[in-house]
Amino acid sequence: MSELKEIRVPDIGDFKSVEVIEVLVHEGDVIAPEDSLITLESDKASMEIPAPEAGTVREVKVKVGDHVAEGSPILVIEPVGEKVDANKLSSSPTETSTKSAAPSPSAFAPPTSESRSQAAPPHNKPSPTAHIHEERFRKAHASPSVRRFARELGVDLGDVHGSGNKGRILRKDVQSHVKHVLSQLSAGGGLGVAPMPEIDFAQFGEVETQPLTRINKLTGQNLHRNWVTVPHVTQFDEADVTELESFRKEMVREYAEKGVKLTLLAFLMKAVVSALREFPRFNASLDASRENLILKKYFHIGIAVDTQDGLVVPVIRDVDRKSLMDLARELGEVSIRAREKKLKPSDMQGGCFSISSLGGIGGTAFTPIINAPEVAILGVSRTRWHPVYKDGEFVPRLMLPLSLSYDHRVIDGALGARFTTFLSKLLSDTRRMLL
Repeated sequence: MSELKEIRVPDIGDFKSVEVIEVLVHEGDVIAPEDSLITLESDKASMEIPAPEAGTVREVKVKVGDHVAEGSPILVIEPVGEKVDANKLSSSPTETSTKSAAPSPSAFAPPTSESRSQAAPPHNKPSPTAHIHEERFRKAHASPSVRRFARELGVDLGDVHGSGNKGRILRKDVQSHVKHVLSQLSAGGGLGVAPMPEIDFAQFGEVETQPLTRINKLTGQNLHRNWVTVPHVTQFDEADVTELESFRKEMVREYAEKGVKLTLLAFLMKAVVSALREFPRFNASLDASRENLILKKYFHIGIAVDTQDGLVVPVIRDVDRKSLMDLARELGEVSIRAREKKLKPSDMQGGCFSISSLGGIGGTAFTPIINAPEVAILGVSRTRWHPVYKDGEFVPRLMLPLSLSYDHRVIDGALGARFTTFLSKLLSDTRRMLL
């Protein structure tokens, strides 16, 4: 019997505690070099840890839910000699475990050959996932993150061909499946939109191919989904923040002495909470059936942060219970963590309403895309001085442009206008926030 050898987590960058979301091998499995052993998921990506050499698994030292770092033990193997038949090593964990009956059927089973036309179980309420055949979905060889992604898009993994190791279904396989279905719908009438043409731009001149960052890809997928599935309407308005900005500047020095930068965003968050109390339909989400509205009694506000790698939206919790000082301090801290890529998945979950501020950059107005399952988002542009007719004469006033996008299934135009009007009054007279 060969000497046992411990396999450890290799260099995975600066991550110190990464969650194990899937264990892909069991005791008794015969593995080949580069076979996937476990799947790890950080706040921005999932990764599979491959086997550095061939052997037989004698002990698995991790389980789903564990947190590991570089050097953490994964499993113990009995290495095999160089003369072992490579065909035996290339057998999938499913084939090996079929003989030993070790792993559960859901761990590695590839999509079955059941009829693709088999209908999904009847569902009393319409749902994007109602057509999914749960048994085939369960048996599909895919990681939890891919399963979540497939359910978000309403894709039955039993219909997807996996291009990964041992037929594993990857995220790109789900995307390819959706593109194929959409192209078929287009050809048959569907949306009536022709696919984008594939063009060799190099024929027109010099080009450079620059890959999108992972944040760009994830954000793009979410925004595209939200844009095509949520009927957007944007209400434009403006608020007179002359007095508010004067007060903020008076407080800047006092806050600076305490190491806190007081921005207009902290005031906006407080005003938004008051508006959400007044119009609770904005502090809500549709349930999975799209037939019920979930009204939230808490006030967690998402703040869009521009980073070098793309847009992220960390959530500031319990804004209604925090002072301006608390909010200003937390905004500064979360912005730093976002730009240093130190946000956790939990830092970007649970939001009720989002604010996207471009005031520090410029522009007069824009149409922000709703961060579903939220039903509204507030866009804020740069303040500008305008002549405003007041008390019989034109006076210079500092005006803040507001762009409110909302889900028209939940909020109608009249309510959208009332929300921005109410918000504008709050910002024009901060005393109203105390009422």
